Amino acid sequence: MRTNKSRAGTRAATKKSASKPAAPKRKQARQSGKLPVNTIINGDSIEALSKLPDASVDLVFADPPYNLQLEGELLRPNNTRVDGVDQEWDQFASFAEYDKFTNAWLAEAHRVLKPTGTLWVIGSYHNIFRVGVSLQDIGFWVLNDIVWRKSNPMPNFRGRRFTNAHETMIWASKDRNAKGYTFNYDAMKALNDDLQMRSDWVLPICSGGERLKDDQGQKAHPTQKPESLLHRVILASSNPGDVVLDPFFGTGTTGAVAKKLGRKYIGIERDAQYAEIAQQRIDRVQHADPDSLQVTESKRAQPRVPFGTLIERGMIEPGTVLYGPGKRHKARVRADGSLAVTGATGSIHKIGAHVQGQEACNGWTFWHLKSDAGLTSIDVLRQKIRAEAS
Repeated sequence: MRTNKSRAGTRAATKKSASKPAAPKRKQARQSGKLPVNTIINGDSIEALSKLPDASVDLVFADPPYNLQLEGELLRPNNTRVDGVDQEWDQFASFAEYDKFTNAWLAEAHRVLKPTGTLWVIGSYHNIFRVGVSLQDIGFWVLNDIVWRKSNPMPNFRGRRFTNAHETMIWASKDRNAKGYTFNYDAMKALNDDLQMRSDWVLPICSGGERLKDDQGQKAHPTQKPESLLHRVILASSNPGDVVLDPFFGTGTTGAVAKKLGRKYIGIERDAQYAEIAQQRIDRVQHADPDSLQVTESKRAQPRVPFGTLIERGMIEPGTVLYGPGKRHKARVRADGSLAVTGATGSIHKIGAHVQGQEACNGWTFWHLKSDAGLTSIDVLRQKIRAEAS
């Protein structure tokens, strides 16, 4: 990731890596005018973005250059050199140049996103605040900022600052009034042992067997992101079959995780060597069967079924008696879908709360039908109607 910077002015024609030619299928996909799904475009990010169709992408994950440079050589306490980010693609002459680059790629990302699509962009204190201003000026609407707290960060060897132990991600919809964007809330809750997932994520940096190496055994890319981070991002904000775009593809973490989760991907990467590593990596990935890729569905995404629908369809007859848990309470169903108890009438929720002396109640789970097999929740009938609608 973070290797596909476009230059402003006379620096637009920066030196290109000695590269193998792009694979034929990537060229054909771009020339045909079709959305080049499941391919890596070997080229400049802004130029490649400009050739993608309007409103064609469901999710953008961007790990742009951070404009991060070490001030001179940095040594560990044992005098070994720290392998920092000193590549040409992460160097900008000024903040103004970086802002121009940021505005250009963000504007294209905004254009290619569907109205229901969302953007994720990650950065450090060096750049994320400038990126945040740019995306808001372009029209994106910030939904969350997520703090990725690294469980194994690199120490601060100079001892002049706090250890940089986190990075920040901004999650944004296409505009303030965007509706229908994907957020798999219940899936995130399930992933977090049935606790609501917070905006601070504790995950390790990429290391060990996950870290890709070159032929000399060195890190193939200095800023490779862990698959656990992308797993959470993609699972939270997309669905199987969606198109996930990464304009700074690097060694392909986004593509690998997207394929594993049954999403389509588009990667843009200027460095041909990184693109080749990414392609080989993705080719090795096998995604699970469709049933295994399904996630816990958000209740808000399910069709609304009024209790009266059960009456209209004859699934419950007027006059039927409903029971609370353990048959401690009972109420009679009326023709309009309301319930009646001594001294009160109202909805399944209102009467459920009334008989318990509570402020609120989920009537769907509180009320039950009596049968020879015992008590059955009326929610079972609602789920049957929902299944018919899907």
